[in-house]
Amino acid sequence: MAQNVLLEIKDLSKWFVIRKGILSKVSGYIKAVNDVNFIVNKGETLGIVGESGCGKSTLGRTILKLINPTKGEIIFNGINITNMTREQIKPLRKDMQIIFQDPYSSLNPRKTVGEIIAEPMNAQKIGTKEYIHEKTIDIMKECGLNTEYIRRYPHEFSGGQRQRIGIARAISINPKFVICDEPVSALDVSIQAQIINLMKNLQEKYNMTYIFISHDLKVVKHICNRVLVMYLGQVVEIADKTKLYNNPSHPYTQALLSAIPIAGKETKNKIILNGDLPSPANLPKGCYFHTRCPKARSLCKENTPKLKEISPGHFCTCDFI
Repeated sequence: MAQNVLLEIKDLSKWFVIRKGILSKVSGYIKAVNDVNFIVNKGETLGIVGESGCGKSTLGRTILKLINPTKGEIIFNGINITNMTREQIKPLRKDMQIIFQDPYSSLNPRKTVGEIIAEPMNAQKIGTKEYIHEKTIDIMKECGLNTEYIRRYPHEFSGGQRQRIGIARAISINPKFVICDEPVSALDVSIQAQIINLMKNLQEKYNMTYIFISHDLKVVKHICNRVLVMYLGQVVEIADKTKLYNNPSHPYTQALLSAIPIAGKETKNKIILNGDLPSPANLPKGCYFHTRCPKARSLCKENTPKLKEISPGHFCTCDFI
C-alpha cells in the first residue's frame, strides 16, 4: 500500500442469501456489491454516486465491517481487516466512524444528547468522566449545538440539529476516516448547506478522510475531490471531480450528469435511460448496463468489461471508450 493511501478495497463483494420454502433452502443471491476496487487517499473526500439500489450504502457498511463481506479484501491504514472478529476490530473503531442518513432513527431516543456524543468515548474507554464531559461540551460547541441542551433528548430537536448530534458523535474520538452515508438527503436545502460547510470545516481541522455517499451530484461536486460512480453494485467510473464532471466517459455517468438541473435554465440534451434498473438478484449477462445503454452493441451482451485506466487517474469500465 502506498504511503498516502488510507483505504484500499480489493475485489470486494457482498451478496445476500435468498431463502424460500419451509426448509429455507437457498434459492439465489442478491448481489448488492460486486468485485469493487478502489483506494482512498489520506485527507481526501471520495464521493460515491449512483441511483437508489446501486449498492452505495451496502458498500459503506461493508467497508466498516458493520456487515461482513462475501469476498474480497478491506485494507485500512495498512491493516487487513477483512476477516477480523468483532473483538479484534474494536480497537480500530476509534479511527473508523459513520454518519448515518436518517437523523431520526440513528439516535437512541432513550439517551440524552450528552450520552449519545459521549458513547464512543465510553466504548473506547477514553479518559476520565470529567474529560469525557468536557470533550462533549467542546464538540457540541464545534458542531453548533447549544451546550444547555446537553440533557435533552433527540425528539426535542429538529432534523438539522439531530444531524449535528450525529456528526458530533462520529468525531468525538477524533477518527481518521468517516463514511458519510447520505448525511444531508433528509434535510431542507438551506440546512444542507450548513451541514456541508460544518463537515468541511471539521475535516480540515481534524485532518479526516471522508467517503461521501450521495445521489445529489451538485453536493458531491461541492465537497468531494474524486468521484466514484456505481451501477448495480459495480464501479463503472472513477475520476477527479473536474475530469468526471467536464468529461464523463461512461454512458451511465453521462446520463446522470445530464439530469443535473441548472438554475434558470432548461436542462438541454438530457439523456433518458429506457427501462427500469435490473434486479440485483437477476443481473444481466455481459455489461450490466447494456439493457439501458443508448450506445450498447452486440459485444456488450456477452463481455463483462473490466475497470481500466483511460487517462491518468481516470478509470472506466466501458469497452468502447
